[in-house]
Amino acid sequence: MTKKFELLAPGGDIESIKAAIVAGADAVYCGLNHFNARNRATNIEIGDLNQVLRLAHANQCKVFLTINILIIENEFKSLINLLNKLVNTTLDGVIVQDLGLFHLLATHFTSLEVHASTQLTTHNAGQVKFLEQLDVERVNLCRELNIDEIKELVDIGHQRGISSEVFVHGSYCIGFSGMCYLSSVLEGKSGNRGRCSQHCRDAYQPTAQGMSYPLNLRDNSAFNDLHQLAQAGVDSLKIEGRMKKFHYVYTVVDSWRKLLNQFYATGQSRSDDTAIYRVFNRTFSNGFLTGELNKNMFIDNPRDSSALHFSEKNSTGNADDGLKGAKRDLYDARTVIMEDVRAEIETLTTEKIPLSVKLSGRNGELLQVEVVAAEKTFRLCSKGRLALVDIVSTEPPQHKPRPNGLDHDSLRQRFETLDEIRFQLQKLDLTELESQLFLPFKEMTVISKKILSRLVGEHKNIAAVMLPRLTAKHEVVTQPKLAVLISSVEQIAVCSDSTATLYFQLPSCFSHDLAHFVDIFRQNSRLIPWFPALLIGEHYTAAIELLAQVQPERIVTNNSGIAYEAYKRGISWLAGPHLNSINSYTLLCLKERFNCAGAFISNELSREQIALIANPDDFDLHYSLFHPVLLLSSRQCLLHQIDGCEKSRIDDDCQQHCTRTATITNEKHDTLIVHNSKGNYPSLYHSHHFLNSDIVTDLPKLFSGFLIDLSVVENETIVSVNQADLIELFETLLAGEGGAKLDLERVVQHTTDAQYHQGI
Repeated sequence: MTKKFELLAPGGDIESIKAAIVAGADAVYCGLNHFNARNRATNIEIGDLNQVLRLAHANQCKVFLTINILIIENEFKSLINLLNKLVNTTLDGVIVQDLGLFHLLATHFTSLEVHASTQLTTHNAGQVKFLEQLDVERVNLCRELNIDEIKELVDIGHQRGISSEVFVHGSYCIGFSGMCYLSSVLEGKSGNRGRCSQHCRDAYQPTAQGMSYPLNLRDNSAFNDLHQLAQAGVDSLKIEGRMKKFHYVYTVVDSWRKLLNQFYATGQSRSDDTAIYRVFNRTFSNGFLTGELNKNMFIDNPRDSSALHFSEKNSTGNADDGLKGAKRDLYDARTVIMEDVRAEIETLTTEKIPLSVKLSGRNGELLQVEVVAAEKTFRLCSKGRLALVDIVSTEPPQHKPRPNGLDHDSLRQRFETLDEIRFQLQKLDLTELESQLFLPFKEMTVISKKILSRLVGEHKNIAAVMLPRLTAKHEVVTQPKLAVLISSVEQIAVCSDSTATLYFQLPSCFSHDLAHFVDIFRQNSRLIPWFPALLIGEHYTAAIELLAQVQPERIVTNNSGIAYEAYKRGISWLAGPHLNSINSYTLLCLKERFNCAGAFISNELSREQIALIANPDDFDLHYSLFHPVLLLSSRQCLLHQIDGCEKSRIDDDCQQHCTRTATITNEKHDTLIVHNSKGNYPSLYHSHHFLNSDIVTDLPKLFSGFLIDLSVVENETIVSVNQADLIELFETLLAGEGGAKLDLERVVQHTTDAQYHQGI
């Protein structure tokens, strides 16, 4: 039997959710106005959620809620209030990025199904195993993986009861998700907080190749790849587009539904793709899925390419006339689509079911309650008897029950919880209730809960969770120690006179050089391995082999897959800066679930945000004082559109040997550095290094270690001393010697610390 996929559709607003349902989606994912990674989408209100759930479930469609951003410390109270509501709905699952939130869900909200967001950049087996420890039931795999890499991770997930989800349609990102800081650095709008300004789609000054949009990729579409996805065992096919309108969602979901139905019936996976070109697109590519990372994945136009597609397809000679005609036809076609879809979704309603509550009774009697909801009617009565308010008030103070007069306003407030589910209290009838009556507060609460229970059936109300307050403990009394990150053997000698902790940066692609790196660590016992954020396929395997051969006492890792391996092997490990540690619960998660010894706090945070963090006992906090500012890394070549290359596609040889650099400048005059280094993925850097010497005195008791990164990235930062002298200057700064800060500012010029002031 042909494998059946879940078709997972985007729902930016209620109209789009309805459109997805009528088009045949098996599930939709949507966000609320807070805590989701599409901050600029319309999204839905918490009060609408139960109506969405009722509508979707009535049409055999699941609903997953996105809470897929990093959570800052002062948001947890609101977040817990939200989770306490969600556990008492019929929500099918939540999609999460923040490790602290994973920890809370696995500890306190076990009834919620948890999915790992694409923001976690899951691309190796260890990361799947890491997420298993957090009770994750589904993983959205990294978009940059090819079909063979997907199959390997799907199999590993299935062995552990974890299902898989793959993006098959919609926008591509030029950088790995969850590791893009472009918008954060340039504007203070973090992509990890759902505020991405899409600078990769911006216009730049024309490059040597004549391109104005050098970072702009075509859209993703695996429309003709169903056989491969089925053979890989993928469980859910995910359509991107929570920023898109209802007619887009309907058209794309409908096209995929028809394709899937044909596939199930005939085994054929090719279908007419005309409809998906009628709605917004930048033309399509399946380059990441096939592993064909060539120049054709780029398009020098971030706007809708539909008209151009149809003008070229139906070309009759005059290009201008053809384009005008295509635009006119496309406008007419979209108008028809919108009218047809609107007519169809108007048949669906998310309006609440009208609810009527009638109360009756007299002094000394039991309170009688009659509830009518649609065709459902039931009756309840109180356990205690009604009393007059003035009689109650004459009782001795020590015996006086809490007053609860049964007037219209107080009763309306008492029953307001009914409005938070799928009902609307439209009528509250007190005509047969004697005035000035009283029932104890607890009794009215019981009645309200009984009504709620009868309305929603057998669903048991889950008690609210109250989290203990974590208090920031800035109790580090020892002088913080300097650490230096190097990436070449030559730099070891530079550090010979320093007592600083010495980390050695491993590249992302080093399987063919494994023996070389093993020798480096064996010959230099002082070096501590520093693992990169990206380790795919054979390079992840090589990293595991390095752990086995070197058997280090401690490592730093930016990759959760290596974190898992260190945890299982009993190796002391620190969470690197790209694991995005920004709150106390993430630190608690790392320590309690993975025996982590400490973490680098994210450089995205401001001073005020860092100060709120409570570190666990026996857990060291670290911070990177000085480093090149990595904006993003890409699996695609970033030079194709800038100064060109004789190769039409990027390959393993490029990653092993290419050391070319280039610059691009946007219309706001921000200059960005494209930097290739041996063994690493093409990367984009800011024009200035990050330097933050203020934090040493701003938060003097928080950090046990500070890092300087000596990686060589040629930009506008000028360092007028050699690296050995630079290390000595930073050691002087940490020792608290006067004048060290001014000396640093004198010899290190053109730097930025904007993130420390703006935060996220």
